Amino acid sequence: MNYDFDQVIPRNHTNSLKYDFAKERGKPEGVLPMWVADMDFQAPPAVQEALANKAAHGIFGYSDPDQTYFDILAQWFETRHNWAVDPTTSVRTPGVVFAICTFIHCLTKPGDAVLIQEPVYYCFKASILDNGRKVIVNELYFDGNQYHIDFEDFERKIIENNVKLFILCSPHNPVGRVWTQDELGQLADICLRHGVFVVADEIHEDFVYPGHRHTVFATLSGEVAENCAVCTAPSKTFNLAALHNANIFIANAQVRRAFQHELDAEGFSQSNIMGLVACQAAYQYGAEWLDQLIDYLYGNIALMRETFRLKMPQVRLIEPEGTYLPWVDFSSLGLSVPDLERFIVEKAKLWLDGGTVFGKSGEGFQRFNIAVPRSILRQALLQLEEAFDSV
Repeated sequence: MNYDFDQVIPRNHTNSLKYDFAKERGKPEGVLPMWVADMDFQAPPAVQEALANKAAHGIFGYSDPDQTYFDILAQWFETRHNWAVDPTTSVRTPGVVFAICTFIHCLTKPGDAVLIQEPVYYCFKASILDNGRKVIVNELYFDGNQYHIDFEDFERKIIENNVKLFILCSPHNPVGRVWTQDELGQLADICLRHGVFVVADEIHEDFVYPGHRHTVFATLSGEVAENCAVCTAPSKTFNLAALHNANIFIANAQVRRAFQHELDAEGFSQSNIMGLVACQAAYQYGAEWLDQLIDYLYGNIALMRETFRLKMPQVRLIEPEGTYLPWVDFSSLGLSVPDLERFIVEKAKLWLDGGTVFGKSGEGFQRFNIAVPRSILRQALLQLEEAFDSV
């Protein structure tokens, strides 16, 4: 069937973090929100139906997934990512960030060094600092068109700071890179050489555009699989973030036991039943919906690219290889961070994610969420164009 991603579904007054909390987050009322990473599309019909059926049953007691759940997960990852997962290595958590914090607890001690690659999803840095660990940054370098990994700096930082843990973002949020197998292999080799465990946040793995392919970190080799955890969730793929269900794969039995012990210490046991139901239905019946969604998002990217080229050449789209969160370069304007923020919020009346929340190297950039009906994206681009015309 054909899915209608052009339909605008109002989200105001639904307790939407994206739409209903501008004032609480220091933004003026009336800004068009294109920031936090959830989508303005309804979840697939099969997911809605499964949730409705569970709600109609009316009993929401303690629940665990059965073998069917694991079989469906295994089929999804095998079909979409050529990854033969072992269901016995999986652990469920309320989310990927929750899992990252749990790994920080169980694999490092207060004061230990944890490495990230900025500009990167801001919860990485916050999770490290909030848990009393030391942030080490291996900055990605920008060649004017694309971001790359500085492998020499990566290894040097590990050695100099006795790094214990590396949090990998793959595909990368916000710069949009889908790391190649060779790039991931180099990271893996360095981490193996120095005893650094890798937590791979692969939550955006299902959003990859033509010409690119996501490589699951654990598929690089058996040795790599034992030295990493792969964090997945249906939340980004199927717009299920508020249902709080992530599937974390930990091949290393010792690490998995430590991780489970930490979960027990935190008092987490059974998952949200609605999250389990939605996850199973999404992975079982959502493939066609997702394929059409990716085509639609690719069309949104094309619209953004052409609009900048024709109407706002002073703004540059960093061509995304994956994710629905394009990284946009405003640095040619020569504005300070506060002035650029005022321009975006007060002139263009947009609510974006300013680049510096992803790290100092994000200065001059903004992150857009283009997982919206095309009419909303057109409106956002028009507001930005009009802001340029007014100065």
